[in-house]
Amino acid sequence: MNSILKALLNNKILMCGACGWAAAQVIKTIIYAWMHRGIRWERLVGDGGMPSGHSATVSAMASASAFVYGFSSFEFAVTCMLAIIVMHDAMGVRMETGRQGKVLNEMIDFFRTEGFVEAFKKNDRMYEFWEASLKELVGHTPLQVTAGCMLGILIACLMLL
Repeated sequence: MNSILKALLNNKILMCGACGWAAAQVIKTIIYAWMHRGIRWERLVGDGGMPSGHSATVSAMASASAFVYGFSSFEFAVTCMLAIIVMHDAMGVRMETGRQGKVLNEMIDFFRTEGFVEAFKKNDRMYEFWEASLKELVGHTPLQVTAGCMLGILIACLMLL
């Protein structure tokens, strides 16, 4: 077991990715606390927000791959394409999912205030959202993705150069 842990900790690409994610999550939590005048500890592991943890992770790994194996390597090619896909997805599908969650939460709040509980109780799938809310912080704006990408590159540079 020690040899596996040692191998993981010595994996420069993996460590850059993990540090990129951790740095983004800490910065995201601090920014959120500053903007909302209070700490929400779930921001340390939550999605959405500034900077993008997903972007920081994959860009740190891609940058580290370039530094360790070279820009013409298979490793860089794979991590670079993965980074592009993840960052594109964060701004596209995941951002739209968050917007839809916000609209649906507003609709549910409206129905709550207007006394439509009986209509919700007749449909089990709708009633499960009566007490809960959908996640709204799921995706990222282009600025959040760019900030995460730059942070990931910076982390890889600091760790490997």
